Amino acid sequence: MTYYVYILANKPHGAIYVGSARDLRNRIEQHQTGIPGSHTEKYNIKTLIYFETYDEVMDAVHRERRLKRWRRSWKDDLINQVNPDWRDIRDQIPF
Repeated sequence: MTYYVYILANKPHGAIYVGSARDLRNRIEQHQTGIPGSHTEKYNIKTLIYFETYDEVMDAVHRERRLKRWRRSWKDDLINQVNPDWRDIRDQIPF
């Protein structure tokens, strides 16, 4: 099974959200429709700008926790390495 760590943004270099999921397509859809009272709803964070894949759930969970503790500039650098335009990459999610 594949697990994902992902980063969403509301605009280039704007507010971001780091999360993990087993079904990334479904999770992004949940963010798109809005999760009442959530950080993503409050700041309109809906654009998938980065993701990583893992074979083991604990690897994904540990990576998510590490990324959440990173400085914002480190997260921006990580995103810029693979997606310098901060464009929506939902179409790159594997089936």
